[in-house]
Formats: sequence, structure tokens, C-alpha cells
Amino acid sequence: MPPKATESVDSISSKEYHKRRETVLKSLGGAAGIVLAGEGAPPLLGKWRCQQHFTYLTGLTDEPGAAVLFDPTAENSKRRITLFLKPLNPELDRWDGYRDPISTALRERTGFDTIMRTTHLAGLLTAAARRAKRVACLHAFTVYPAAVSPDLELFKELSARIPGLAIEDHTQLLARMRAVKSPAELSLMNKACDATAAGFGAILKYIRPGLTEGQLEHALESAYRVAGAQGVAYNSIVGSGLMGTVLHYMANDKPLEPGDLIVIDSAARFNGYAADVTRTLPVSGRFSPAQRDLYQTVLAAQLAGIAACKPGNTMTDVDAASRNVIEKAGLGDSFIHGIGHQLGLEVHDVTPDGPLVPGMVVTIEPGVYLPESKTGVRIEDDILITKGAPKNLTAMIPKTIAEIEKAMGR
Repeated sequence: MPPKATESVDSISSKEYHKRRETVLKSLGGAAGIVLAGEGAPPLLGKWRCQQHFTYLTGLTDEPGAAVLFDPTAENSKRRITLFLKPLNPELDRWDGYRDPISTALRERTGFDTIMRTTHLAGLLTAAARRAKRVACLHAFTVYPAAVSPDLELFKELSARIPGLAIEDHTQLLARMRAVKSPAELSLMNKACDATAAGFGAILKYIRPGLTEGQLEHALESAYRVAGAQGVAYNSIVGSGLMGTVLHYMANDKPLEPGDLIVIDSAARFNGYAADVTRTLPVSGRFSPAQRDLYQTVLAAQLAGIAACKPGNTMTDVDAASRNVIEKAGLGDSFIHGIGHQLGLEVHDVTPDGPLVPGMVVTIEPGVYLPESKTGVRIEDDILITKGAPKNLTAMIPKTIAEIEKAMGR
């Protein structure tokens, strides 16, 4: 049974991964499909990340070249969902990490009845496509002129070898599944949010003129790890003064000047799941009158956007609710980005077509940027869509002017 909503977990169970795979198999309606982990070697900076559909279905994060084959017409029911892993290479493993042989223990740990090496994948995928005469694209399609999505590329090769093979669009299937979070996923996202709150709490009294943006970044990210996170969900943005008007500023190397605002867009990752938070803070600990007015406008816009996060509404509806507040204040031209995005395994998570539904987690992040006055304000929280009122998962991080100035000790 899945955990109750109030139950705290540190990982997704093998039973939940198994249930996800069975849902995909059933939803394919007899078509064959494949999800690929992607290729890659461990980089010298950061970690290699596999395609997140693959992680969502398996829990595996470090198996380049792996794949899951869905073969609904296989005679043997235990081979209708098969995990393929690259062959062991003892010499390479001494560089990149030791891997397990195929065994009962590996099958039990991964929850797969059948695990095979990728040397068998081409033959079994071809056989599955030949029997079904239908194959389903599960990976998101790419935009022209990028390379085609990996499963579509394989299926085009197969169609040249199997007359009458139908290639179908099932790209919304995993997008819809991933967008609606299970209780276990929400537990992990709450822990990412808690670690993020710990990071912001650690810097609120630390901020002062003379520090550098980089010192704040280090203090923030160190606090995430102390709180149990594995690191950041994305590159932290710590932009003060004029740099606060640069949306994806990442140099984080300027000194903090008295009277400036500092836009901090940073969040933790916990066991694969991301938070995403932005706060705008006064370097000197108090907002000036002009800064207060601008901040209050953006905050009102954010609250309007959050209130619109209801089942049946679209993100277009949410954007309009928030943007209307900023436009009425005469600042519409300075709100230059969208209102937010889906959140989950990726900070900009896969987005299904259609309206919001309960279980989705989205970010709401209006902003106003005035380079001429070296002032940027953005406020961002992580919002869970429910059957009733939306739930702010990051509400514990000070956000109102009074809360911020109190937390900064001014």
C-alpha cells in the first residue's frame, strides 16, 4: 500500500515503481514502447543524470545505456516489462563504480521479474514491434531542428524493417503520471522544501553590506546539506542591485551594497526531488519606501496567482490573475516571463497538456525588473494543487515585509 499523506518517507518504494510500470503497460493498449536512460560518462563537474522518465519508472539514476521495454504481446507475462542494463565491464567499473551482476538479489532490489543485458535489446524490441504492429512514443517529442526523440529515432529504423508498423503518440502518458504526485513523492518534496527553508533561515541574519553574493550562496547551499538535502535543485541565483534584474544571473560575485535589494532564487534537492524558491531581501535589512511599494505589488500579484491555482484552471489562467495585478500598477512591461512551471524530479518538470489537477505541484513566481533603478523583485513559492484551496509548501519561509525585516533582525 502507498504511504498515507501524513507518513514521512525518504525514498520511493519498489512497489510504487512497479505500479507505475504496470500503469504504463496497461495504458499502451497493446502497443510496444521503450523508455531509455540515455548515454553518458561521469562528468568531471557535477553528476551524470539519466533521462527522468527512466528514473521515474525504475528509481535507477546511474545506469547509462539502460532501457525499459514494454512488450504487451509477449507470451511470457514476466517478459512484458523488461529492464535492460549494459554488460558488466570490470575494467571500466574500476573507474566509474562497481555494478551488480544479474541475479535474484538484483531483481528483488529493482522490482523487475526480468533483467537482461542490452546486447539482447535490438532483437527483442524488433520482435515486440513485429508482433504488435504498433509502437508508442513515450519520450517527449523534440522541436525542429533538434535531433528527434530517442524512441522515435528507433521506431523510424524499425519501420524501415517492419512493413505496416504504426508509430503512435503516447507522449502525454508519462507527463500526466509524473505531474500528479503520490504521497511518497510529496513527502520527498516537503523535505526538499524544509531543507530550503533551513537555508534561507541561515542567511537572513547573515546578510549585510560588504559580503559578496558568493558568500551568501555558499552559506545557503551549505545549510541545505546540513538539513539533509543532497545539494541544490539548480544553480543558485544570488543577484544584488542591477544583477537582481537578470533572470538567470549565476556569476554571484558582486559585493552587497547598502540600500540594494538582493534576489535569491535557490532551493534544495532531496532524494531526487526539487524545491524552487525565490525571495527578494533588503541588503541593509529594511526596505525603502519605494522598494516597499514595488514589493507589495509583486506580492499581491503572487497571492492572486496562488489563489487561481485551482483544479480546472490552466497556467494561462493563473498567469492572467497575477499579471493583471502588475499591469494595473503600470508595470506590465517589466514582468517579462511566465508565472511558473511544474515541479518534481526536475525543477522545470515535464508539463502535460490541459488544466491543473489535484496532486500537481507548480511554482508561482511573478517578478518586476527595473534596470534603470537597479531594482528587481521576484517572489516564488511551491504550490500543491488540491481539491480545495491550494497549499503553499514553502509558506514557512518569510515572505511579507514584516516577516522579512523581523527575521533579519531589523
